[in-house]
Amino acid sequence: MNKLADSEKVEKLIVQYQPRLKAFIRKKVSNKEDAEDILQDVFYQLVKTFESTLNPIEQVASWLYRVTRNTIINKEKKKHEEELPVTSYDEDDNVMNDFSEVLFGNESSSPETEYMRSLVWDELEEALSEMPPEQREVFELMELEGIPVKEVSETTGTPVNTLLSRKHYAVLFLRKRLEELYKDFLEY
Repeated sequence: MNKLADSEKVEKLIVQYQPRLKAFIRKKVSNKEDAEDILQDVFYQLVKTFESTLNPIEQVASWLYRVTRNTIINKEKKKHEEELPVTSYDEDDNVMNDFSEVLFGNESSSPETEYMRSLVWDELEEALSEMPPEQREVFELMELEGIPVKEVSETTGTPVNTLLSRKHYAVLFLRKRLEELYKDFLEY
């Protein structure tokens, strides 16, 4: 099967199984954001499996539910890991936190605020340079430039779920990478 046929098959599978898997996950996971992350991870694994496997998945439904169950279990195991608190989400589910206020805030600038702003921008730019180019590009387009995921998908020709997965991994990387700065920032 060629890549285009694989891509079309994966998209059909995602459309077909997304509502059922979402309901399955929501029964087992109370946090909406965690449920969305798990669903993205499952579909990311589906895409990767289609891209890298010579042997097709024989029982797609069974495979998807097994991967979903394992992803839920792994997510629960990782709960003990400390994450940066996210203060809110807007309608587009874009991550908003205290860094946003420093980076983009319209408050009157004091020397301290300007110093913190430059420090956060420097750290963010350094962290972005350390991540894979695909993740960096998606994060910059969607979070820093505010371009909707559908528009990024149309422009780049990359499926929406792939873009969401890349953004998810970019956010996880940045949370971990900027954790110390965030803690220092909260103590300020």
